Formats: sequence, C-alpha cells, structure tokens
Amino acid sequence: MVRLYALLFVAQIVLAVCALISCLSAEEGEIRALPRVAWVLIILFFPLVGSIAWFVAGREPRGGRARTPWPVGNGFSERERRPTVAPDDDPEFLKSLAERSRPDDQELFRRWEEDLRRREDDLRRREAAPPDGPRGACDGEPPREEDRPEV
Repeated sequence: MVRLYALLFVAQIVLAVCALISCLSAEEGEIRALPRVAWVLIILFFPLVGSIAWFVAGREPRGGRARTPWPVGNGFSERERRPTVAPDDDPEFLKSLAERSRPDDQELFRRWEEDLRRREDDLRRREAAPPDGPRGACDGEPPREEDRPEV
C-alpha cells in the first residue's frame, strides 16, 4: 500500500511539473480564463487539481492551429519591423557617421599639429642654445634622469 501511495505522489509531482512548464512556456494568446500568475499559483498550491484544471481549461486547444517552433512575428508587428539593411549599406547611417566624426577628426588633427609645432620649436631652441650649459637646463625644463645627481 505504501508503494501505491509513493507512486501516486510521484505521478502527482510529475504532473504538476509538466503543468508548470506548460503554463510558463505558453504564449499570452494561448492562456485562457485566468492570468498566468493565477494559474501558476493554483498549480503550486493544489498540484493535482490545479494541473488537471490547467490542461483542461487553462490552455488553448492544440488542434486549432499548427504551432511552429519559432513565432513568425518574433514579437514585432509588421508595421514596426524595418527592412534589414546592413549598416554599411544604410545611407542614413553612413551620413550620420560622417557628420559625427568630421568635427572630432578636425579637432584631433588641429591638436596634433599644435603639438608637432611646439615640439619642433623646442628642438630648434635646443639646437640654437649654447652647448656650455648642462643638458636639459634650457627653457626651464627639469633635468633628465641621467643629469640628476645620485644620492
């Protein structure tokens, strides 16, 4: 008798797990009578009765339409869906890239030229300075590592 009760208990648990999986994986259009949360609570609190009620009254019958593994609309209506265009083929995207990067590139190029001019001027001043002073002492620069005295 204990084996029969254990078998019925296991069957009830398996039925409840199958009902929960079915309820949680059903799409919104396939659930009838109650919201999904209510069905999950009924199945959890009343496993045997709730599972049978889910399979009888909670879900849409399967015979009405053929179910595909992936929904056709993928959650988007046809009006919201844009034609698929690669970014390098989309003229609007390319135009936005050009407009966005042109000022940034010009600013970067301007700063690079200023830095290059400053370095060239520093180099010319160093070459024109008399060689009798210590290296790196002109123009208020700090001494380099090799010019510093060891402590």
